Amino acid sequence: MVALHLGLTGGIGSGKSTVASLLAEHGAWVIDADAIARACTAARGAALPQIAAQFGSHLLHPQDGLDRAAMRTLVFSDAAAKARLEAIIHPLVQQEIAQQAAQAEQARAACIVFDIPLLVESGHWRKTLQRVLVVDCLPATQIARVVQRSGLSAQAVQKIIEAQASRSQRLAAADAVLFNDGIDLLHLKGLVAEFWQQFRL
Repeated sequence: MVALHLGLTGGIGSGKSTVASLLAEHGAWVIDADAIARACTAARGAALPQIAAQFGSHLLHPQDGLDRAAMRTLVFSDAAAKARLEAIIHPLVQQEIAQQAAQAEQARAACIVFDIPLLVESGHWRKTLQRVLVVDCLPATQIARVVQRSGLSAQAVQKIIEAQASRSQRLAAADAVLFNDGIDLLHLKGLVAEFWQQFRL
């Protein structure tokens, strides 16, 4: 049995992580690129030596790893710094994704969900996936959700949104869209169940 490779993406605050968890409840094997990236930059993470060499050890905390707030400020104001950081982290993330996908295939998973926030931005992911599900919502909803959960200002969240692929770019890459706006968790569960049946044909 060959696993279905399903790409899952959405802008910040879209509810993508919740959808990934719901897909896992249906039996999908979820590979979370964000979680892998966080592990790479956490205390003793694989990316830290290169980050220290490129950006200086002042951006690292002995107990917590990368100072995410300071790095976020830097990369949003300096495109070259952003590219240097991505050149460090992305190969490590891709290597771990490949290892986890191999584990899923070996375990004969029916569906492997590649939870990739930058799926559209990266360009190469689309041709390796059989289907892409985009979790979508209105930009105002994104801002409100992220402000509530993170304490960032609305202006800071807007900058993050602007640094990501546009809503129209994500929708153009989608085989299916889950509009996660103005609905409760029960309704969302029902929509995910419908998508699960669709993708498991």
